[in-house]
Amino acid sequence: MDFLQISLVLVVLIALAIPMGRYLAGAFSLEETRLDRLFGGVERLICKVCGIRTADMNWKQYATAVLVSNIAMVAIAYLLLRLQGVLPANPSGIAAMEPLLSFNTAVSFLTNTNLQHYSGESGLSYLSQMMVIIYLMFTTPATGIAVVMAFMRGLTGKRSIGNYYVDLIRAHTRLLIPLSVVVTLLLVAQGVPQTLEPTATAETITGAQQEIARGPVASLVSIKHLGTNGGGFFGVNSSHPFENPTPLSNVMEILSMFLIPASLPFAFGFMAKSRKQGWMIFGAMGLLFLGFLVLAYVSEADGNPALAHAGLSQTMGSMEGKEVRFGIAQSALFTAVTTAATTGTVNNMHDTLTPLGGLVPMGEMMLNCVFGGDGVGTVNILMYAILAVFIAGLMVGRTPEFLGRKIEGKEMKLIAIAILVHPLIILAPTAIALASETGTAAISNPGFHGISQVLYEFTSSAANNGSGFEGLGDNTPFWNVSTGLVMLFGRYVSIIAMLAVAGSLIAKRSVPETLGTLRTDNAMFLVILLATVLIVGALTFLPVLVLGPVAEWLTIR
Repeated sequence: MDFLQISLVLVVLIALAIPMGRYLAGAFSLEETRLDRLFGGVERLICKVCGIRTADMNWKQYATAVLVSNIAMVAIAYLLLRLQGVLPANPSGIAAMEPLLSFNTAVSFLTNTNLQHYSGESGLSYLSQMMVIIYLMFTTPATGIAVVMAFMRGLTGKRSIGNYYVDLIRAHTRLLIPLSVVVTLLLVAQGVPQTLEPTATAETITGAQQEIARGPVASLVSIKHLGTNGGGFFGVNSSHPFENPTPLSNVMEILSMFLIPASLPFAFGFMAKSRKQGWMIFGAMGLLFLGFLVLAYVSEADGNPALAHAGLSQTMGSMEGKEVRFGIAQSALFTAVTTAATTGTVNNMHDTLTPLGGLVPMGEMMLNCVFGGDGVGTVNILMYAILAVFIAGLMVGRTPEFLGRKIEGKEMKLIAIAILVHPLIILAPTAIALASETGTAAISNPGFHGISQVLYEFTSSAANNGSGFEGLGDNTPFWNVSTGLVMLFGRYVSIIAMLAVAGSLIAKRSVPETLGTLRTDNAMFLVILLATVLIVGALTFLPVLVLGPVAEWLTIR
C-alpha cells in the first residue's frame, strides 16, 4: 500500500511536469508566441508604469539587475518587520521584531530559504505575513526562474540571455500567480483557513479559554510550495492541521513544491531542441532522488533500532514526530521532496527522524542539485553536467564541448568557484559553531545528534532550504548573523557565477558536431554525470556525515 501511494504521486508528477516544461519553454521564449497575446498587454502595462526598458541585457547587466532589485526587496522587508508593531493589520498586537532577527528573517525570505527563527503565528502580524512573507515568496522564486531561463538561453545558443525584469514579470504573470490562485482555492476546499479575522477564542470542555491562531493561511501555503519557499504560517509548518489538514492536501502540497523543479529539465530539453537532453537531466536527478527516498522510507519503516533492542514493538515504524494521518509513506515522501526541491516545508519533525532517515535531507541539500528549488537546482545540475563534460574531455585529450560550445578555462574557473563555495559555507561555520560556546549552547541533544543539529542548520542555510532540526535553539545573535551570511553567499555566489558562464558561452561560435564529440543525451553521459555529482559530494561531505548521522546510527544498532 505504501509503495502504491508513493508511486501514484510520482506518476502524477511526471504526467504534469512534461507539459509544464513545454509551457515554460514557450512562456520564456525570446520569440513571439501565443502567450504574448494572452499576457502581453498586462506585462507591457507593468513595464510602462515601472519605467522598465525591455531591451536584451548582457550577463553583467542581468546580474546587476538581480542584485539591485534584491537589495531593494530586502530593505523593504526589514523596515516592515521592524515597524510591524505600529503598522495596521495587526489585530493580535504583535510587537516589532528585534533587529538581528529581522535581518535573519528578511535575508531568509529574500534568498528563497525561509529559515524561521521565530514562530509564524506569534511573531508576525497579518501585514507582515502578507507584505513581507507572501511578497517575497513570489519575488524570490521568480528571481530563480528568471536566472535559470537566462542560463538555459546561454547554453542553448539563443540570441541573448534576455532581460531580467521581463523574465521576473513573466514568472509572476504567466506562472506563479495563476498557479497560486488555483492551489489556494483547492486548499480552502480542504479546510485550510483564509481570513483576516483576528485570533479566535474558544472554550474548552474544562471551561478554560483557548486562543486559536488563524489568518490568510491558504494563500501563503500555496505560494510557499509552488515557489519552493517553505516558511510556514504556523511554527510547526505543514504538520499543523490548519496548513495541511488531510492526506489529499498533503499530496497537493507535494505536487506543488515538486512541479516547477521537475518541469525545468524538460523545459531545457525543449529550448535545446533535444527532448533526450531534457530526459537525461531529469533522469540523473530522478535517480538521485529515488535513492534518497528509498533510504528515508526504509529507515523510518524499520523503526528505531534502540527501541527494538529494548523489546518495544514498532509495527507502524518510527512514528516519533510524525502525524498519524500521514503515516510513514507520506512523511518519508514529503521529507525527500521538500529537501530535494529545497522547499523546507515539513509535515514531520526532521529532528526525530532515525539517524539514516535524517541523513537523507542533509544529503540532498549537500548535493544541492537533486531537482533543487525553482531555477537554482537546475542551474546546479547543468553546472555539474559541464564539469562532467570537461572531465571526460581531459580523459581523451579533446577540448570539451557542451551543446556545440567549447568549455574552456574561464568557464571552469567560475564553475569551480560555485562548487567549492557550497561546502565551504557549510563546513567552516559548522566547525566554528562546534568549537565555540555561543554555538554549542544552542544544542539540545549532546553527542553525535548535536553535531547533526548544527550541520543541518548550516546545510539548510547554504542550500537555501530552510528546514531544520528544530531542537536547536537558534534565535540568538550568533545563529541569526551566521546563518544570515551563509544564506546570502549560498544564493548569490552561484547565481553570479552561472550568469557569467552563460554570458561567456553565448558569445562563442557554435562548433559542429563530429564523430569525436561526446554525446550528452544518452545513458553513458547520465552515468558520467551521476558519478561526478556523487564523487564530488562524497569527497566534500562524507567525513562530516560520518561524525554526525552515521556515527549516531552505529551507536544505536
